[in-house]
Amino acid sequence: MIVMKFGGTSVQDAVAIRRVASIVAGRRKEQPLVVVSAMGGVTDKLVQVAEAAGRSDLSAAVELLSGIRQRHVDAAAAMLTPDAARAFAAELDSRIGEATALAARIAAQGSASPAQHSHMLTFGELLSSVLVAAAFEALGIPSAHADARQLVVTDARHPAATPLANPTRARLLEAIPPLLEAGRVPVLGGFIASSESGEVTTLGRGGSDYSAAIIGASLEASRIEIWTDVSGILTTDPRMCPTARRIEEISFHEATELACFGAKVLHPATLLPAIEHNIPVAVLNSHKPQEAGTIIRASAAKGPSAFRAIAVKRKIAVFNIHAPRNVGSLRFLDDLFSLLRWHHLQSEIVAISGASASVAVEGGSELVKLTAELETLGNVDFEPGMAIVCLVGEDIRGRVGIASEIFGVLAAGGINIRMIAQGASEISLSFVVEEKDAVHAVQLLHRHLFEQLAPTPSHPSAAVQKAVRA
Repeated sequence: MIVMKFGGTSVQDAVAIRRVASIVAGRRKEQPLVVVSAMGGVTDKLVQVAEAAGRSDLSAAVELLSGIRQRHVDAAAAMLTPDAARAFAAELDSRIGEATALAARIAAQGSASPAQHSHMLTFGELLSSVLVAAAFEALGIPSAHADARQLVVTDARHPAATPLANPTRARLLEAIPPLLEAGRVPVLGGFIASSESGEVTTLGRGGSDYSAAIIGASLEASRIEIWTDVSGILTTDPRMCPTARRIEEISFHEATELACFGAKVLHPATLLPAIEHNIPVAVLNSHKPQEAGTIIRASAAKGPSAFRAIAVKRKIAVFNIHAPRNVGSLRFLDDLFSLLRWHHLQSEIVAISGASASVAVEGGSELVKLTAELETLGNVDFEPGMAIVCLVGEDIRGRVGIASEIFGVLAAGGINIRMIAQGASEISLSFVVEEKDAVHAVQLLHRHLFEQLAPTPSHPSAAVQKAVRA
């Protein structure tokens, strides 16, 4: 069997859902299970519902829920038979009623607890999965809605709970195989789950990809497909570099490194269950299903460049701390990282020399307030307005002269590098530049590394065809 996950833009209206049905129909022989996100924009509206209720503005919350309801009604009317549309409307009204009651409780309290906020966000995936299952039936695909809240088990943390592998696997193996054997396509909402005690939880924003990977690993899927609005993973962000190219094949570790440094195609945690079970992941475009995508697998064939892609993380600030000479380096570093943990700041890049350190963290000029606290450790220079550029590729291991090649390109382009990090992951080379130089740096490097090579074919390669169609 395979797992097919469709994002919000893939199920945003009746036209998009019909397109999804056509894609799924073409995979029927592979016993697909479908995971869907909320309709595009609905989760953001539900955040607004929780915020309005938290201000005790129940009327605004109810109006927002009414708009969400109407959007689903309109999509159902365009796809379902009158009887099926009425049945869906009854289910819809029941769920909107639950959301309204939750909003009323939040308004009475004057604020939403983390658990209530998480619960409110689950209605988007719940409604879209019920609608998509009904649409599949109307469009000739035998299907069944399966409530992910009853199947994916997590701890009780909010807003991003941690999945519990064993109970999740047990519940999925009990519920899903009988549906597949009966020739039905199970449809589940991504992102949503419940704790062992039955409390509704979520996997955090963007967690529908993670849901698909968890489900695929639990059911030992032969492949996980992530259907988005882009044709695979690109060599860099096309908004920064219009000549960005599709990556035909990439390793799990390369894709994870890219995700951690800002690539938006995949949720950073998505690949972990797939890595553990060696399940290939395909990234495909639901709006252009005929186009080739990207295959992510345990190990990928070498490409024409030593690097696979370039990622950028903006809004970075750098703290340069120089401790007094009589302070030991171990004590200094322990104090530094304790302070960062206290403020819930994750160090993106760290450069250390004795009792001095440069630390790049995500954030802007608002972080200047930490300077006074850091000055208890030593002299501090604060530099906001930075960006991290990260070049990723497993083929750079042990490659002599690779760093000098990259920095030579940047120097020739007049780009000043503020920090450098290489070696920790063995598959990436990261450096900090001023944010105003980030786009130019990416364009220079992309031209040098990728654009002098033969163009990537627009049709699937044999490897992609085999992985996606076999």
